[in-house]
Amino acid sequence: MSRLLSRLLLLSLLAAPPALAEDAPSPPPPAPVRIATEGGRPPFNYVEDGKPAGFEVDLARALCAEARLTCTVVLHQWDGIIKGLEAGEYDAIMAAMAITPKRAARIAFTKPYLRVPFSYVARRDSSLANPTPAALKGLTIGVAAHGPQVAFLEQRVPGAEIRTFDTLADATLDLRAGRVDLVLGDKLELTTFLSRPEGEACCRLVGDVPAGEPLLGEGAGIGLRKGDTALREAFDRALAALDADGRYDRIRAKYVPFDTK
Repeated sequence: MSRLLSRLLLLSLLAAPPALAEDAPSPPPPAPVRIATEGGRPPFNYVEDGKPAGFEVDLARALCAEARLTCTVVLHQWDGIIKGLEAGEYDAIMAAMAITPKRAARIAFTKPYLRVPFSYVARRDSSLANPTPAALKGLTIGVAAHGPQVAFLEQRVPGAEIRTFDTLADATLDLRAGRVDLVLGDKLELTTFLSRPEGEACCRLVGDVPAGEPLLGEGAGIGLRKGDTALREAFDRALAALDADGRYDRIRAKYVPFDTK
């Protein structure tokens, strides 16, 4: 009887399936996702102690953690940054790159993760309270010549006089001197101007262009190769999660004092 039991036990062990937890091979770790940034546009991206830093670098790390991706952030000069993506030198671009039709014809973009509002600044003695098109009629507005604000003013504020300058800084000089009534420009640059003694003494913020104005663009998105659909979807899901629970705003508040969504 004991010999029969031994044989039955041996047969049952031979017939048993292998232990999956021990025998199944572990999946290989995902390949690192390389994210390129310029390092030359603070506070969004810059170099600190020889390493990439700034809002976009912190946001990239948070997005990768949420998406369970292993990521590295690398520096690449602005010239040729799309060509480097296409050549496979890295897998994504986070460099305050505005989504434009020309760029979207070459590469894919995630949903926008950064929108810098356009704002109006006036002198402190101005009575202007709300920069609606009707309120701006007859006023002289200074603006940088090569930005989308020129087309915006021409189409949305036809009653104003537009005066163009080589740079926004030149426009603020004329505002301080009283040669223009208002300046319209990038809110971050204008906020920086107002934080300086000369800006704080002369001028004040009077309002933003309403969010979603199509003439001023969609904002900046993560640039990806056209075929990397899974990576684009992973970043979009991660961005939505960071936005929903407030992590995006906590990261943004370290670098920018106003909403950028």
